[in-house]
Amino acid sequence: MATTLENENAAPSPLTATPPVTLTAGAADMVRDLIVQQERDDLALRIYVAGGGCSGLQYGMALDENIEEDDNVFESDGVKIVVDAMSLRYIAGSIVDYVTTGMGGGFKVENPNATGGCGCGSSFQTAEGGAQAGGGCGSGCGCSH
Repeated sequence: MATTLENENAAPSPLTATPPVTLTAGAADMVRDLIVQQERDDLALRIYVAGGGCSGLQYGMALDENIEEDDNVFESDGVKIVVDAMSLRYIAGSIVDYVTTGMGGGFKVENPNATGGCGCGSSFQTAEGGAQAGGGCGSGCGCSH
């Protein structure tokens, strides 16, 4: 069940509201496992967007104990998530999953705001932000702009 945590910077919303970014059960389980491995109960999953990658923007995730003034704090499947205000405008409505393939596992973001992206899923672009000139991931994963 998704809930919204109290935060003076976030707009008030009911506890049954869908958070702006959700985790699948598999992703939530993996984040909880990572937090247990760190032996800390004060960590949240920080999801952010940064410039770069062959498509102009790239996803980032980290376990973080700090909450900044412009952060939005919410919960998905029992995991505390932190997203700064700038990043949220690019990833609102996204679903984060954890996928395992023959080559290993990793987090995958399904972003309804992405209009193009890198074949490996680590880089994307939106309608308001185009690809960087001369970009290219160099990994051979193929971009779909």
